[in-house]
This record gives sequence, structure tokens and C-alpha cells, in this order.
Amino acid sequence: MTFNLKEQFDLTRKVAIVTGAGGRGNSIGGAYAKGLAAAGASVIVADLIGDGAEAVSSKINASGGTAKAVQADITDEASVKAMMEEARSSFGGLDILVNNAALMVEAVGTPAIQTNMADFNKLMAVNLNGALICTQAAVPLMQERGGGKIVNQLSAGAWPAQTTYGVSKIALLGLTTTLATELGPMNINVNAIAPGMTMSDAGKALTPSESPFVQAAEARVVLRSRGEPDELVGALLLLCSPAGDWISGQAINVDGGFIMGN
Repeated sequence: MTFNLKEQFDLTRKVAIVTGAGGRGNSIGGAYAKGLAAAGASVIVADLIGDGAEAVSSKINASGGTAKAVQADITDEASVKAMMEEARSSFGGLDILVNNAALMVEAVGTPAIQTNMADFNKLMAVNLNGALICTQAAVPLMQERGGGKIVNQLSAGAWPAQTTYGVSKIALLGLTTTLATELGPMNINVNAIAPGMTMSDAGKALTPSESPFVQAAEARVVLRSRGEPDELVGALLLLCSPAGDWISGQAINVDGGFIMGN
């Protein structure tokens, strides 16, 4: 068989949903949506913040891609169902789901022992339950098209989990491997990406350059302690394209070697 590099990473005629793709300005979700569109996919840009989703969608369409903004709450089953129906009505179905939406900045400042249970339940509702709700709604659409790709967003903060945010992300790793086991027979791959410290707007707010944590990371990371959102897109395209057809149940750390240095 002749290996065709272009075909291996081509997402033409594929339909993708990226949750949390509007968000705070320079975001990982926005980079994911733009990257999938550049590879040829039609993208549903979903976010709780409708204006943010619209801004990213407009940029994709202006650059020659195809995108549709959808305001969606991933913790609400009816809202998620409506998002899936938008993918069907606008683009004909669904092939790729990127469960990117999450709470982060809101979840790392309070020690677990002092965390209000309402706040903890909200964190888990978004970071864990939301991914499951979206996956449950996406699977029937993917089955109609013979399979699909699901990518969950983890975090280097899960190894080891030292905040409630980390707890939510290590739980999502467990959900990733569970879903990979259950959905493999349906030709649906389920994987995850675990970013390190990323120079998104949210990431910079959480770990500014003068942070002792950033300075400590600089001393032990093997490449760079922080990366740009666009530097995560290569891993995403691998997991969403034909090049990743034989990959499932995996978490790819994209972090400059941060986890290796721990």
C-alpha cells in the first residue's frame, strides 16, 4: 500500500464539533476549531458564550473554511441534543467530537479540603459529566456514518492531581479508557490530549510569567515550559484523521516534556 501523507490527514467531508471553542480570546478550543477547519472539516463551534463561538466561527468562514456557531451548555442534555441536531441539519451528521469545554481558572485556587461541595459538583458536572453527555448524544450520529473520533481534553495537572481541577481531569482519563473499550466495536476511537502550561488567555491568567510555579517548571522541563494553543493542533489532527485510525484509549501529553520531568 502506498502511503499518501495528504490523504492521511485530510478531513474533507468530515463534520466536527468542538465544545468550549469560543471562550476567552486566544483559546485552545478556538485553535482546535480552526485547525480542524483548515484540514477540511466542517466545524460546529460550540460554547456557552454565544458571542465567543460566533467570533471564532466568523474567522473560520472568512479564511475559507466552513463553520457554524452554536451556543450550548454541555451539562444540559436538551442543549447538547440541540447541538447535535445542528450538526446534522447544517452539515449532514457528525464524525468528530472534541470535548474541550472545561472549568479551570475557577477550580484551582481553593484547597480540596476547603472546597464548597456545590462548587465541586459544578466542576465535575462540566469537566466530567459534560464529556459523557456529549458523547452519549454523539454516538448515534457517528454510527450513522460508520464510526467516528472522540478526543477529550485532559491536563498535565492530572499527573499527579494536586487540585480539584486535577481530580476532574484524572477522572476524565478513566472515562476516556472506558469509552474507548465500549465504543471500539462501533469503529469509534476515543483518545485524549493532556496539554501542559499553555499560553492561552486562561492559561496566562492562571500561570503568569512571574509565577513561582512557572519558574520551577523552567528548571525541570526538557523543552519549553509553556506552549501556544496552536502547538496542540498537530496531536488533535493525528487523533481525528485517518492517520490515527489504529489509536484508541490513549492520552497524549503535549507539554514540552513536563510530565516526563516530574
